[in-house]
Amino acid sequence: MRTLCASTLIGEFFVIGFAGLVAMQLTDIPRTTIWIVSGVAMLLSILLCGMLSRPGGVQLGWALQVALIASGVVVPTMYFLGAVFAALWWASVHFGRKVDAIKAARA
Repeated sequence: MRTLCASTLIGEFFVIGFAGLVAMQLTDIPRTTIWIVSGVAMLLSILLCGMLSRPGGVQLGWALQVALIASGVVVPTMYFLGAVFAALWWASVHFGRKVDAIKAARA
């Protein structure tokens, strides 16, 4: 599960960074605010890669998915991209757990 979820989070890292660039052009929000919010979200996505095996790691990943969708308020395309990454996150968790169960049964 960790590999699939971490791959999704790394993809989100880049999408969040590019969304920050787009937000600077589309809104009157100060650049400092955009980069603080984007930077925290990018940092969270990287830190979550290491927290996936700990309690609450997957739930924090879901919170990041909700925040990614909510960022559509600033950059409307993020509604779509957030939904795509939420679906990828679900698939990563769902199928990752199945793969882990199969590996455990074989061992």
